[in-house]
Amino acid sequence: GNVGMAKAKAAAAAVGGWLAVPVFQPGEGQPTDFNDMQAHEGGEAVMSAISAAKQMTADTGPDLVAARKFVKESMVKAAAAAWPKPEPLARSTPEVPYPSEALPEVVLMAVREVQGFTKAPEAMVACSALATLSLAAQSHYDVSRAEKLSGPTSLYFLVVAESGERKSTCDGMLSKVLREHENKQQEDAQADIKRYEADQAAWDAIRSGILESIKLAAKSAKDTGQAENALRKHEEMKPEPPRVPRLIYSDFTPEALTYSLAKKWPSGGVISSEAGSVFGSHGMGKESQLRTLANLNQLWDASKLTFDRRGESYVVDGARLTMSLQVQESALMDFIGRTGTLARGTGFLARFLMARPASTQGTRFFTEPPENMPALARFHAQINRILQVPAPINERGGLEPAMLTLAPEAKAAWVKFHDEIESGLGQGGELQDVRDVASKIADNAARLAALFHVVDVGVGPVSVNHFESAAIITAWHLNEALRFFGELALPDGLANAALLEDWAVGYCKANGGDTVSTRAVAQYGPSKMRDKAALNAAIQELIEHGRAVLIENGRKREIQINPQILGGA
Repeated sequence: GNVGMAKAKAAAAAVGGWLAVPVFQPGEGQPTDFNDMQAHEGGEAVMSAISAAKQMTADTGPDLVAARKFVKESMVKAAAAAWPKPEPLARSTPEVPYPSEALPEVVLMAVREVQGFTKAPEAMVACSALATLSLAAQSHYDVSRAEKLSGPTSLYFLVVAESGERKSTCDGMLSKVLREHENKQQEDAQADIKRYEADQAAWDAIRSGILESIKLAAKSAKDTGQAENALRKHEEMKPEPPRVPRLIYSDFTPEALTYSLAKKWPSGGVISSEAGSVFGSHGMGKESQLRTLANLNQLWDASKLTFDRRGESYVVDGARLTMSLQVQESALMDFIGRTGTLARGTGFLARFLMARPASTQGTRFFTEPPENMPALARFHAQINRILQVPAPINERGGLEPAMLTLAPEAKAAWVKFHDEIESGLGQGGELQDVRDVASKIADNAARLAALFHVVDVGVGPVSVNHFESAAIITAWHLNEALRFFGELALPDGLANAALLEDWAVGYCKANGGDTVSTRAVAQYGPSKMRDKAALNAAIQELIEHGRAVLIENGRKREIQINPQILGGA
């Protein structure tokens, strides 16, 4: 019946230890432990009792499994009690899981299927899926939020992640239907393209002949009026190239992109898993960055762009653009540093739905490729249904999409969402540090709601259910912007410490431990942490804030995370 004795025996048995039991002489009151023995009988009695200890085995203890569980729980409690209460790193915006349940079912199932195979972060997979939907639907639909407030359904996504997170794999799987459609349209247009090339060659030859006759007449001081009139008429007969869909741009220059939207196909998407080349391109150079950012902003708004060139001038009118970029944090920070206040001051970054998901590298153990992916096939079928409808292109080559409206309940929900966001923008408000992003979030929510409506084969106006689901997703992206830009305001040491802790907590949870080696950080962690000085400074900040300790054993160095953080993260 002695519970303490039973647990002591169990604990000793669980670890193969020895058990010493104090035995007291009669008439000594009610002594219970070795402290009492020391007081009553002296140190020699204590030593004698310890010398008489017996080894406890599995046979002498009660339930070995229960005993080991008891010991483990006791050790965990003791370890947790030994840690100080962690001090905050001045971060007020916690990371929250991606709300995938808010996605339309056909999108959700495809995201889960692709994520299950690629092991990429769920938010990254979802962004790839929604970018595919945006690119397919933007040609066909605009959305009206209120009277005189309407715009495209195009979306810009920005995923902040290290190289190797498998965004290109996710993009390839989810946007495969777009590439197949593009290739099919190219094949079907071959006859028209060849006819155009022949017409263009003939037109060029005739034009050269007219110009040559004008030159000869001018040299001979003869009248050139008739030849000039012929040239004017000939210019009016210049053949127009057939419009063949060019949907996906993995790399681009601003000039080539806008020219293609004006002359080839008025709808496109920049989809890149290495967007450092985009942010570091010639178009983002010191002399041209303002013009490039302004053009990309206007394409998000579907505004008219006019380009006057020495060669051929052109107008982008009625075009639509989707962007889905992955950029390493170091490249994004470099871009923000180079552009100064322009990246945010112009509203460029504000237009993006941002995500900075925890890395899954180090946990993506091999999975056999599935023989078929039915959920992905259903998603592709829905996207293909949209693509098969001829794009509404007018005689000027611009798009004239159908206008979707919000149902009265959805309009009321949009107004409420808009006003809740607005209330946080004032001085001291929770959104004051991301006013630029927050000011676009209600617009993005309406765009996403329209896309949910389209992929669900919605009839009539956009429903309140679709809007509320879209609001949940866009609010999550706003929280991600708060996390990212909030950490930008921290001193470098604290920002790096927050970055290291976020990654280390995810690593520990994925691997079922509380430590991560500095070698693993250098191999799999954030790129900033590959600099030894930056890593050491970040570790020191975590130690000083009671959030971690550094365990050094020879050349091996491990960061141990405070269990209070692992339990509440």
